[in-house]
Order: sequence, then C-alpha cells, then structure tokens
Amino acid sequence: MDAAEFRRCGKEMVDYVADYLENIEKRQVYPDVEPGYLRSLIPEEAPEEAESYEDVVKDIERVIMPGVTHWHSPYFYAYFPTANSFPAMLADMLCGAIGCIGFSWGTASEATLIALLAARSKVVKLIQADHPDRSETDIISKLVAYSSDQAHSSVERAGLIGGVRMKKIPTDKKFSVRGDALKKVIEMDKAAGLIPFFFCATLGTTPSCAFDCITELGPICNAEKIWMHIDAAYAGSAFICPEFRPLLNGIEFADSFNFNPHKWLLVNFDCSAMCSYVISHLISLQHWQIPLGRRFRALKMWFVFRMYGLKGLQAYIRKHVGLAKEFESLVRADQRFEISADVVMGLICFRLKGSNELNETLLKRINSARKIHLVPCQLAGKFVLRFAVCARTTESRHVQEAWCHISHLASELLQELPH
Repeated sequence: MDAAEFRRCGKEMVDYVADYLENIEKRQVYPDVEPGYLRSLIPEEAPEEAESYEDVVKDIERVIMPGVTHWHSPYFYAYFPTANSFPAMLADMLCGAIGCIGFSWGTASEATLIALLAARSKVVKLIQADHPDRSETDIISKLVAYSSDQAHSSVERAGLIGGVRMKKIPTDKKFSVRGDALKKVIEMDKAAGLIPFFFCATLGTTPSCAFDCITELGPICNAEKIWMHIDAAYAGSAFICPEFRPLLNGIEFADSFNFNPHKWLLVNFDCSAMCSYVISHLISLQHWQIPLGRRFRALKMWFVFRMYGLKGLQAYIRKHVGLAKEFESLVRADQRFEISADVVMGLICFRLKGSNELNETLLKRINSARKIHLVPCQLAGKFVLRFAVCARTTESRHVQEAWCHISHLASELLQELPH
C-alpha cells in the first residue's frame, strides 16, 4: 500500500467507522456465536500471495463482526464504560503513524503494582537503615499490605507479583473501608510481628462504586508510615465536576493516585494516569513492567481535552449520572425490586426482592435475549445486577427501553413461580 492508496483506503475506513458508530444500536449488543465459530470462516493458513484491501474489508462484516460484543452500544450496561470519541480515534491514528514509544507504566493494574513495589522498596530501605543486619528477604517475609474486601482483583494480583501477603479489610454497610476497621487489623498484625507497609484505598469500587473513607484512613496510614495508594480507575474522571470533589477529601494523605481516562473521559482504551507525591521512590521502578515500551497515550488526552473542553467533559459525566438517576427512579418505583447500594455516579446495583437463584435466573434471561448486556456482583452475600451507563451515545430512551425489557422479563419469571 503506497501513500495514494492509503489516502483512499483511509477515507473509506473513516466512513466505515463513522457508519458503524452511527448505527451501532441497530446491531445485537452481545454475539450469539459459539467459541470456535471462526474456524469455518477463515483459511487454515495465511495466504501466500497478497490480498487486496477491498477483500480484507469485505470480511469485516462476514468474519469479525458476528463475534463482537459492542461495548459502545447504548444497550451495553455491563462492567464500566470504555471511553470512545472521534477526537480520540483521530489521535489514535496519528499515534500509530508517529510510533512514539514511551517507557512509563500503563494501566490501573500496573499502577497499583508500581505503587506497591515502590512502597516495598521504601520500607526495606528504612528498616535496613536502622537495622543493617536484617536481610531484604527477611523483611519482605514480614510485610503485609491491605485493601478493601471490595477492591479489584488486580490489587490482590499486585500482592502476589510483589511477593507480599495481602489482607482484605472488611467494609461497612455502604461497602466502604473505615478507619477503625483498618486500625484494628494493623494493631493485630504488628502484635504478631508483621510489618504493615501498603494500603490500597478505592474511590469507586468495581462492584458498587463505593468510596473508602480516606479522611479517616489517610491519617492512620501517615502515622503508621504506610504507603496509601488510591485506585480511582472509574470514578476518578468524575472529579473534574466540582460536585464530586468532596469525595476526594483526604487525598492530601495519599502517596499515589491513579485513574483511567479510558473508562469515563472519552479517551479510547488504553489510557491510565498515575501521579505520586513521593516520586523519589518511584523513579527507580519507572520501567518495571512486562512490556518495555508504551504507546503515545498522552496524545489522545491532548486531542480530547482541547476538542471537548472542560465544560464538554463535565457535561458528558453529568449526563451519564443523570441517566443513572433516571434508571434508579424506575427501579424504586417498582415494588418488586430493590436498590442494593447508593447510586453516586453512573452505576446502579439492583435486584428482585427474593433469593439469589431468582436473580441469577433473571440475569440469564436478560443476557440470553441479547437486547441489552449486564453483569452481576455479590454484595453482602446477595446476587446483585449491575446497570452501568457506558456508551457515549446512551440517551434516556435507551434507558427506558432497557428498563421495560428488564421489567417484562421479571414479570414473566415471577408468573412462573408457584403461588
């Protein structure tokens, strides 16, 4: 492909992408193919001779799209958002052309790991400064890190990779870690000869978007010389809105902070931002990651921030929160359902009043119908459905359609139960 053909094909691909996104709600949000469906659609071996761009493009709809889950569909309400915007896609194209390789950490998972490793390095050096005879292996064997029992699995994985034990702190009725709970575990561990050194607080947990009480946790961590890392992967984007900034109270006690613009700030995957207030301990670990190089992610943020502006980004966040509140009101108006956690941002946790089995069946029917897509979570032993406003193009009518669909399936299910 030469420059002239690239110009022609590039324009065609832009048209295809624009048409795809403009009409995405007409597509089935979740595929109904079986694993291995591609085997009969593609050759067993790569072609020996080059094929034309036109031949490849024709196979997008035939081969690729039948197996795609359409994350940007306004009927996709699973997990959390994965951001998408036209400025970010244009920047992605330029990023690929420039091919600039960065050497910094990437995702929220890596940010947690980097923070934990920096904290481990810091505490080892501090202890060895006072006790030169203690080996690094001996010190690490006594280290203990903490996180919420609602924290993402990547936090536990960071402990495994870092070779330290990780303990989960029980949460309160709002699924938040409070100061007393952390302090109690720290005191028990110190009495047992362990060395508390790291706590990962979460602002916006994956199951229910709960917020750990960092105004209580931060002073405890500072007093105990425990590194406090804040994982705000999803909710962090919302802090551009003044009304959500009180949830950041206590950040002055943090040693590091991370959020993912690729979740809720209109920057395409992947893009994760980390900052640290004790940068000296991170410098030696800056390149500690599986891949050496990283793509030019900052370019996407630069395009999006300039072309949307702060007001545009705030309006986008507020729109999603408003849609979540709309869905919450629909759930609360139906006496058959209950809200399982506070609705603070764009996530609603809800369930039918009744057994876990009943709600598991409802979720299976929702996803089997493939009109909308949801995922569950467990909260206080209950099976709960999560409805996350995800797509940039989601409007009130989509939320209303989704609720009508859920309500109808719930009615069918409840009519089948013995009276």
